Amino acid sequence: MVRWEPGTRDRLQAAATELYVSRGYDRTTAADIAQAAGVTERTFFRHFADKREVLFGGQVLLEQAFVEGVAAAAPDASPLEMVEAGLWAAAPFFAAERRDHSRRRQRIISENPALQERELLKMAGMATTIADALRSRGVPDVTARLAAESGVTVFGVTFGTWVAEGEERSFTDIQREVLGELAAMTSGAR
Repeated sequence: MVRWEPGTRDRLQAAATELYVSRGYDRTTAADIAQAAGVTERTFFRHFADKREVLFGGQVLLEQAFVEGVAAAAPDASPLEMVEAGLWAAAPFFAAERRDHSRRRQRIISENPALQERELLKMAGMATTIADALRSRGVPDVTARLAAESGVTVFGVTFGTWVAEGEERSFTDIQREVLGELAAMTSGAR
């Protein structure tokens, strides 16, 4: 086994995805993933806390992009405009070359209730993080929570559409459309 080689984390993610698709998530162990990537099981655990985290490891970077987008929004931006800035800051994570991987990842998650639960927790955590960023910009609590949850919903609808089989539009084009739908729905509110 190789002790250290550049790209180990990426190799582990690729090996895990292949095994999860071919064997199923439940029938794949961390040792299987390590062996397929040509590293030791101990090396696997240096990169990931468990085999779930292979699928969810990018959450911190995604949340960070959202928070940076919220922070960079114009001083006079409304809470929804701040969230929109966060959405646009996170959009580059979903480049066209990542779509196939994202589709496979989503298929793995959709076939496993425990992973579905983890995905829901991830989205709830993202909403909490975005709401905290909004509160730090002076947005009142209820408004911050509502705007953050709306942003996470826009993100989820955009992502779900982007990974749908046969979908060819870019993430940003889909996100623009979904944001337009939200704006149309809320323009006549009250």
